[in-house]
Amino acid sequence: MHISESIALAVDAIRAQKLRSGLTLLSIGLGVFAIISSTSVVGSLSDVMSTQLANLGEHSFLIQRTPSFQFGGGWRKYQKRKNITYQQAVMFRDKMTLTNQITISNTAPGVVIKAGLESTDPDVSLIGADALYFVVNTATVTTGRAFTDADVDLGRNVAIIGHDVVVKLFPGREAVGQRITVKNQEFEVIGELEERGGMLGQSQDNRVMIPISVFVKYYSSPWDKSVDISVKAIARDALQPTMDEATGVMRALRGVKPWEENSFEMDTNEALSSQFSMLSSYIAGIAVVSGLGALIVAGIGIMNMMLVSVKERTREIGVRKALGAHRSWIVRQFLIEAVTLSQIGGLIGMAGGMFSGFAAVLVIRNLGMPLLTYTVPWFWVIFSVIACSFIGIVFGLYPAYRAASLDPIEALRYE
Repeated sequence: MHISESIALAVDAIRAQKLRSGLTLLSIGLGVFAIISSTSVVGSLSDVMSTQLANLGEHSFLIQRTPSFQFGGGWRKYQKRKNITYQQAVMFRDKMTLTNQITISNTAPGVVIKAGLESTDPDVSLIGADALYFVVNTATVTTGRAFTDADVDLGRNVAIIGHDVVVKLFPGREAVGQRITVKNQEFEVIGELEERGGMLGQSQDNRVMIPISVFVKYYSSPWDKSVDISVKAIARDALQPTMDEATGVMRALRGVKPWEENSFEMDTNEALSSQFSMLSSYIAGIAVVSGLGALIVAGIGIMNMMLVSVKERTREIGVRKALGAHRSWIVRQFLIEAVTLSQIGGLIGMAGGMFSGFAAVLVIRNLGMPLLTYTVPWFWVIFSVIACSFIGIVFGLYPAYRAASLDPIEALRYE
């Protein structure tokens, strides 16, 4: 029997046993759907995050009280750490010798910005920063000017606002020179930030920047007054020596004993990218394991269907063996039918998974990551095809062996 005939018989078996076949195909489809949809979204996010983190600077690192990403149950240890105070950060900046590109910043999320009768939603990020912030973090002021050392030292109420805030508060007019209000404090707008799109699901344009000295005075959180320190080495090969010096200076300033671990975290952009990839791989791994579990369950359904098919076609098998059909031909026929059934379910799951992944990427783009593009997970597509074939062969082997082992005389007598 030709392969095409075996495939046609498999399709006929699906039509003849619609309910049983439908449940089996659904199980296979769900397994492949979980694998394709999750890996496509995670792959797309990983690509754009790697690009955006790389754009933050090749030889920069961040010092903060707690890690950017936390895994496991160590959060209690991090919460007990003392804050990195603004005064401590200034002393750190003064003591560093290998680089002078050090910026101090802090962020307060969920702030309302007002200008006259207009106001934003309570989702604006208020950032306290100094003059070097725009050098170390590659932020660009397109209109007006950036902060100066005098703005920070004198605690001037000046602000630089992002594109989203400009559109909301000053539609169709110049923002520089206008005045905004942040929690009863009035600021003069001195600049507009370059439009940058989204990152980690948040818009980088929905923000307002003020001098860090003013931020610490009025807007630090009562629960967390710790500031972040960004450091940029003078060259890539100077990154590790600069990090070593920064570690020593911070340990001394925070009174860390020689035998104690650091009471702060230091993350390079490469490390942040690696941690995000680890988190992404963890999420994708759960989906893949769940999908494989569904495929194994579906394989049991395929074996049950094929055993029923063997019983229903006993006389047909007897006729073929009586006419000289070899056992290997019958085994091959039933294996092809099992693989066909598995692959049909897999194709349904692939189509659903790709569509779902594409839809999820569109939603995430609209929520603040416009640079996100859909990435087809070709590795997992090929993996799913191979996995479906493997499931069909493994779970179809026993029914095929049963069919090939039938005695032709007894089979011909079967009613």
